[in-house]
Amino acid sequence: MTENTLQIPVASRLAHTGEYYFSRKLRELAALNAAGANIINLGIGSPDLPPHPSVLAALATTAAQPTAHGYQGYQGTPALRQAMADFYQRHYGVALEAATQVLPLLGSKEGLMHLAMTFLEVGDAVLIPNPGYPTYRAVAEICGAEIREYNLTEAAGWLPDLDALAATDLSRVKLMLVNYPHMPTGTAADLPFLTRLVAFARHHRILLVHDNPYGFILNETPPLSLLAVPGALEVAVELNSLSKSHNMAGWRVGLLAGRADVLTDVLRFKSNMDSGMFLPVQQAAVAALALGAEWFEELNATYRARRELVVELLQAVGCAPAPGQVGLFIWAAVPAGFADGYALSDAVLAGARVFLTPGGIFGSNGGGYIRASLCQPESVLREALARVREWKNASPKRHAEA
Repeated sequence: MTENTLQIPVASRLAHTGEYYFSRKLRELAALNAAGANIINLGIGSPDLPPHPSVLAALATTAAQPTAHGYQGYQGTPALRQAMADFYQRHYGVALEAATQVLPLLGSKEGLMHLAMTFLEVGDAVLIPNPGYPTYRAVAEICGAEIREYNLTEAAGWLPDLDALAATDLSRVKLMLVNYPHMPTGTAADLPFLTRLVAFARHHRILLVHDNPYGFILNETPPLSLLAVPGALEVAVELNSLSKSHNMAGWRVGLLAGRADVLTDVLRFKSNMDSGMFLPVQQAAVAALALGAEWFEELNATYRARRELVVELLQAVGCAPAPGQVGLFIWAAVPAGFADGYALSDAVLAGARVFLTPGGIFGSNGGGYIRASLCQPESVLREALARVREWKNASPKRHAEA
């Protein structure tokens, strides 16, 4: 650039917010692949399996209608809201008023930003988990809110110490972001803990935001909604998504459920940001939400077989993943000999051309961990396992030669 080049300062709200880690990492992996590296990516949890055929049929049928291509309402169609309410009743035992307590979203990630922009400002504080989904921190930073991390550790079962939190000054805390089954650790919370969480929020007058997209993947217990806890509708809203449970990540279909007045406030912001969801996608989502237990049984049979291979791969690099993890990932502590998850990730990428996610991107408490995705076919996972074994078997020889 020359001295006459127009310089436009970036807004201060982005001062502490960088580009999303996976946005940068995928670019790096693409460059390596363009150079012929043929990297196997076990990073992002983007389902590689297709939606159910009935979902695709609903999309095609509606798209063929000449009147289906205009702007849609900001609250979604009544049919979609009712399908979402029915889904909550059928799977969680939660009764929601479709007209007022359900708000369809263009993905639940969008809902995090909507909630933050609706309720957070400079001077407010928000509780976010460490480790946790990086977007939680990003939306709080963009809004200028004070971030207060609550620690999750393996020793404490990856659950927050609510008593320790209660002993701090929570007077400026407006929101608490919670995510169970937890990403990245795969921890599922039980009803007694969720009940304590609701009581905590009621006592301290904090709005709970529960991010709940993983409950149907490799969960050996019935999926739970925070809204099933008595009194939760007074202090909580819940984000959910069809991305993981119905193989519709790229379709961008999510929802916000809970207090009607909160949803109305969020709609004030949302209605200025989009022009509604494409009608064929809404109709496809209605079909997806109507699927029965056999859909999840078939989906999980595939993921169970993949999980065995991914666990074997992590064991091959010296990790010992904890059993019983829920969701699309396997989380494991970094073995001795590596400083942290970044070091292990770099070593496996360089030596085996396999990418694993370093746990440190989820917060300082994830620094000593690594995460692997189940979103690759078994044939690809077997190839990844073979590469890792070849790398590990060759490593002692290389050290000896050195």
